[in-house]
Amino acid sequence: MAAELDAFCDTLRAHALFERGATLAVSRAPGRLDVMGGIADYSGSLVLQRPIAEATFAAVQRIDRPVLEIVSLGRPPCTIPIEALSPGGAQIGYERARRMFGDDGGAASSEPPHWVSYVAGVFLVLARECGMPLTSGARIVVASQVPEGKGVSSSAAIETASMHAAATAFGIALEPRALALLCQKSENLVTGAPCGVMDQMTCVFGEWDALLALLCQPAELQASVPVPEDIEFWGLDSGERHAVGGSDYGAVRAGAFMGLRIVTERAGASVDYLANIAPPDFERELGRCLPDEISGDEFLTRYGGTADPVTAVERGRRYRVRAPAAHPVYERQRAERFRQLLRDAPGEDRRVRLGELMYESHASYGACGLGSPGTDRLVELVRAEGPAAGLYGARITGGGSGGTVAVIGRKDASAAVARVAGAYGQATGYRPHVFSGSSPGVVAFGAQSIAL
Repeated sequence: MAAELDAFCDTLRAHALFERGATLAVSRAPGRLDVMGGIADYSGSLVLQRPIAEATFAAVQRIDRPVLEIVSLGRPPCTIPIEALSPGGAQIGYERARRMFGDDGGAASSEPPHWVSYVAGVFLVLARECGMPLTSGARIVVASQVPEGKGVSSSAAIETASMHAAATAFGIALEPRALALLCQKSENLVTGAPCGVMDQMTCVFGEWDALLALLCQPAELQASVPVPEDIEFWGLDSGERHAVGGSDYGAVRAGAFMGLRIVTERAGASVDYLANIAPPDFERELGRCLPDEISGDEFLTRYGGTADPVTAVERGRRYRVRAPAAHPVYERQRAERFRQLLRDAPGEDRRVRLGELMYESHASYGACGLGSPGTDRLVELVRAEGPAAGLYGARITGGGSGGTVAVIGRKDASAAVARVAGAYGQATGYRPHVFSGSSPGVVAFGAQSIAL
């Protein structure tokens, strides 16, 4: 990480992004590869996440001018007056901030562009939740190697690096778990993306060559799982853009919470998280009361709404319910079994069974409506290579509907992964980015004070 930090500081100097002699607070956060768990995070599942080698750096310096000067390398800079976030010294509400940074902001209006919400949002959250005074300004520079729209948590990496650097610069003491939860709040309430918390927790707590194990009830960190010496994970980018704020992800999340509401009311069951339902109970009783689909109008008339604070059931559209509700029931079981297998004795049978669990998870995504042609093709190319070539399983990751496929194989299977990428490129005209290797999260990097 020292070489990465030196390269980031050299970039700051080369582009004269801060004055010479300036003291900066610098933080680093990696992206993540979703190995198991994925969209079951908001339903209370165990998730297993690997921090990737690609990471985001953020540098923050306090300045006398009452503005946030935000620079993301490769984009035009953006300046936001402090008065816009804290008129008269009172911070604006999250709904107003979300409108300010709406998807159309900055295009045909005077509002800032949407991407700025990932940085400016953390300042508003720190002010509202931690009492950080929005009186003086700051210059923030972000440089990211985490590709956007690939389903590897580029947004969470920007948020956690930016918030950690901002808190350090302004003298706000944040516990690491609080850092992750506040960044999730920023993405949910300011950016408007209904993500769970696994992305931010992985960016903060991730460890080198290990899977972060998180029971999302709401964020119970468990012992990390070292990646065994005979196993490797890769990510293959499909080229199909993924977005947590997309309608497919939001509709599936809403469908899961609709299922939870129906199970609780019609079956008379006291269920806090869908992932806490045992599969036999779901098959024998609870799942039987769930419709395959239901209209938003019918659901709202009969049940009023759901307990989800970040998605809304809309009239005039239909929702899948049974598949989104069933997914976390079985995904938690798959994730628990996956973790146990990683701890078992090495061997071919273990690798085969791990791969089968990933294939099952991928099929479950498809049943929810979160598959995509590109990710399905990548999974089938991995299956065609098979154990003889050292590849055992693959699954779509994160919010689905495109993005990246996670692959499990032997350590010596990089040639097979390259063949998969090449075959996909020949078939589609798009050469996938291959994610390999890992790196630690914000906690391991620590709070850095750098003098340029």
